[in-house]
Amino acid sequence: MARGAYAALLVLSLINLVNYLDRYVLAGMLPLVQDHFGKGDAEMGIVSSSFLVVYALVSPFTGVLGDRIPRKWLVGGGVVLWSAATVWSGMARSFEELLVARSFIGIGEAGYAAVAPSLISDLFEEKRRGRMLSLFYAALPVGSALGFTLGGMVGSAYGWRSAFFVAGAPGALLGVAALLMREPVRGAMDPPDARAIVAPTVRTILRTLATTRSYVVNTAGYTAATFAMGGLAAWWPTFLFRERGVPLDRAGFVFGALLVVAGFLGTLAGGWLGDRLNLRHRGGYFLAAGWGLLLAVPFSLLGAISPDPAIYWAATFAALFFLFFNTGPLNAVLVNVVPASMRASAVAINVLVIHMLGDAISPWLIGQVSDASSLGSAVRLNCAMIAVAGVILVAGAPVLRRQMDGAPTVPAP
Repeated sequence: MARGAYAALLVLSLINLVNYLDRYVLAGMLPLVQDHFGKGDAEMGIVSSSFLVVYALVSPFTGVLGDRIPRKWLVGGGVVLWSAATVWSGMARSFEELLVARSFIGIGEAGYAAVAPSLISDLFEEKRRGRMLSLFYAALPVGSALGFTLGGMVGSAYGWRSAFFVAGAPGALLGVAALLMREPVRGAMDPPDARAIVAPTVRTILRTLATTRSYVVNTAGYTAATFAMGGLAAWWPTFLFRERGVPLDRAGFVFGALLVVAGFLGTLAGGWLGDRLNLRHRGGYFLAAGWGLLLAVPFSLLGAISPDPAIYWAATFAALFFLFFNTGPLNAVLVNVVPASMRASAVAINVLVIHMLGDAISPWLIGQVSDASSLGSAVRLNCAMIAVAGVILVAGAPVLRRQMDGAPTVPAP
């Protein structure tokens, strides 16, 4: 079972890598697409956000399905659909067609992202979930970086359409691999008295989530963090190109390289620290995520203010490292504070909120501020949301501790 669990985790993590590669390939070559269609920053922000809006709106439906049907079917079908939509993006003949193609990526991602954390929670026990989810989400910075790099380098050398074609290619194989996975029993790694066989009604799910205070705090902090991180991810290579004069292919390549190393290390460090703190303080997951975000604030501002390449690249690395502390801990909280029978739904509702109020609107808002003043001003203003997220989570640690105090801690392996 252990070998099968790690094999499934590997497949899910590779799919997550492709997920973020397809998501951010546009950001790495945004000026090229912008010049081709002759659109302003606000309109390009809408394209960056379009798939997120659809992804967020569809996720509750796939989440409810994920609590009722074999989840591997949603995973496999989702990755094939969004990969096909990425290839379609490269074939778009108009700005409107590109907008529709990017929206279909959101449908495919919704089938996957809502159920993957619940699958992992059924493969590994609670005391290891922070680390296992961190391994899964470590694919986020790696995939995002590959997207930035692929978009910048392939887009500059061979045209933006070619970058979309290359990005969409791996999806078919990974979709087949997902369908061959073994579906774990729901709640298999939870105590016997915590397992549930029958999925609850939608009304019961919504009532339970709304009255679970740690879930509400988690979603609020995650929303603010997603707003800030999504906005920076969508515009940072363009900011370096436009405000600092860095060539687009170099901006995408260097930012991508920093994102791979800093994001990967930060994600793993956050998951490890969250698990350790959770053994001693049952609000430890919020503390690890919140203090990581607060430490990222000064480095984010320094990177946006300094004209010295040595300073803004070093500050970018430090900011990314601390920004990614939150990924493992916050997702561990999502699956730990709700019953096994509604985990996919809980993740899906969280996805709806954090994206509709977070990175679905932040690229457009940054574009609006940029059109009105400058992209530099918009990027600096966006850094304030990182601080808001950190404060929410650190202040909410007692809420999580009170809920988890009834569950005994287990020794670290």
